[in-house]
Amino acid sequence: MNKNAVYLLMLEKLAIDLDVLQRAAQTAYEAATHAENIAENKYDTLGLEASYLATGQARRVEEIRQALKNCQAMTLAPFDPAHGIQVGALVHLEAGSGQWLFLAPDAAGLKLVHDGHTVTVITPRSPLGAALLGKQPEDEVLINIAGVAQGFTVCEVE
Repeated sequence: MNKNAVYLLMLEKLAIDLDVLQRAAQTAYEAATHAENIAENKYDTLGLEASYLATGQARRVEEIRQALKNCQAMTLAPFDPAHGIQVGALVHLEAGSGQWLFLAPDAAGLKLVHDGHTVTVITPRSPLGAALLGKQPEDEVLINIAGVAQGFTVCEVE
């Protein structure tokens, strides 16, 4: 796995998502302000519903814009055993089956496909992300999800 390629793929995906959401927000705004959506009586809520959608879309655009900005600002450094896993690390975990994670400052849940592997973006705000900080290859990571303890082994870090 190539950490730099995964990072660039994440930035590209965020930029594409931002573009799509901006167009969707603009469409929602146009629908909310269109003359046909003016309420004719107190039970006509089409315009109100369209404005709620436009507001939600605008918020989501701002979230993606901020995530892209935060991710662009992060620095990618090689893994330093003295500090352990930090933001910017590409981590391979084993827990029955292997999974690849990219620890980023934002964009949690983003799924990327690189070299035939799915890479999930997580942040230090997640239980797993917080548990990984400072860990080394071969370390065990235990987290509690909905009262169920789950264990992972750090196999590889880039």
